[in-house]
Amino acid sequence: MPTFQTFKDLSVTFKSNPVTDDLVVVKDKAAIMQSVISLLQTNKGERLFKPDLGCDIRKSLFEPLDYATAGIIRSQILETVGKYEPRVRVDNVAVIPDELTNSYEVRLTFTIVGRDDAPVTAEFLLERTR
Repeated sequence: MPTFQTFKDLSVTFKSNPVTDDLVVVKDKAAIMQSVISLLQTNKGERLFKPDLGCDIRKSLFEPLDYATAGIIRSQILETVGKYEPRVRVDNVAVIPDELTNSYEVRLTFTIVGRDDAPVTAEFLLERTR
């Protein structure tokens, strides 16, 4: 019988549990998904004492909206997740430019290392903020 490792983290909402009054905890897939999204939303140099932590995909949003820039964003995502999230193995990253909304659709599929779970897919939109 395989043993599974459980992953826990505090929810980024910082809401309290109505019964115990403790902070809400996210587990397993939700905890890892929250960690990956947090890594991708963090700019390099933003964290004290860890200036290399994070991903510079926001800088790429002001480049031309094309497949070349999408390739750069894809490689930045692969590098960041591969370097800072050892609990996952990236299966696929698709970055698709959308000219109508002036944004990129990102679909990141990964497998949790050491577990027999189905692959997890994170879908999000990257767009410039003015």
